Amino acid sequence: MEQQIKNLRERAQGAIKNSSTLKELDDVRVKFLGKKGELTSLLRGMSQLSAEERPLVGKFVNEARAQLETLIAEKNSELKAAELEKKLTSEKIDVTLSGRRVHDGHLHPLTLTLNRVKEIFVSMGYSVEEGPEVETDYYNFEALNLPKDHPARDMQDSFYITEEILLRTQTSPVQARTMERHKNNEPIRMIAPGRVYRRDDYDASHSPMFTQVEGLVIDKGISFADLKGTLEDFSKKIFGEKTKIRLRPSFFPFTEPSAEVDVSCVMCHGSGCKVCQGTGWLEILGAGMVHPDVLKMSGYDPEEVSGFAFGMGIERIAMLTYGLDDMRLLYDNDVRFLKQF
Repeated sequence: MEQQIKNLRERAQGAIKNSSTLKELDDVRVKFLGKKGELTSLLRGMSQLSAEERPLVGKFVNEARAQLETLIAEKNSELKAAELEKKLTSEKIDVTLSGRRVHDGHLHPLTLTLNRVKEIFVSMGYSVEEGPEVETDYYNFEALNLPKDHPARDMQDSFYITEEILLRTQTSPVQARTMERHKNNEPIRMIAPGRVYRRDDYDASHSPMFTQVEGLVIDKGISFADLKGTLEDFSKKIFGEKTKIRLRPSFFPFTEPSAEVDVSCVMCHGSGCKVCQGTGWLEILGAGMVHPDVLKMSGYDPEEVSGFAFGMGIERIAMLTYGLDDMRLLYDNDVRFLKQF
């Protein structure tokens, strides 16, 4: 039995030494040390030995097992190290290769336009105010002289969440909130930029979500002439010094009197073209003097102060600035289009 164990150990040592892969080494382990391995079979056959032989044979078998397990562990480490070295050699990085160019991003045309609008009004002394996009019915409508039964609400097809909560249809609620924060007829000169939401996506010039900038000025002695001068100055700075404006009577519940504001066509400079449909004018915003009821609801005295307000869509300004004919281009995320700016 002792010679049999010695022969088995020598064969196992040779097999371990000649193993060239981890798979071959594991096969050797199973063959000699597995549950059905040769060395395990010898242990099962010890029941046939005499009581004097069993301890001696058991000692030889255990010594052989310990030696083979040590050799297998050493060979396993050796093969793993060889595999890692091979992998590192095959996957090494050639630092002599030229690098891939990282392309710089840039601001979206809407962001560029909005930044320019804010820059112009800040240079006039306006502050930039912000408010929530999920708004209450009170601030979105009632505080702007639009009670629940007012027919002008039909002009703004709104996204309601509950009967009293909706996605704001304009940034005018920021004006109401700003007026509430001021006391004792304190002067205000502000703009409110931000996203607004309406069910309005019927053609190439409308979108259910768009960006708006509204402005508000309140102080003693503010007149319609101040409004006209402000908008004229803004139009010249955004579209060019040769730009002219005209005001057409209109209706807004929160201003009185109210006006639609047009600029001379940026394409034909007023001579008439297909962009302006031959009129020479393009509508860009609505404006008017703040309604006395709006002042009262926000704690201002219309006998002491007056003010004007205006609102514009940044998409419309961007379309005119960059000569775009479809608002949806601004939201399609087509890289070929965006790379032009």
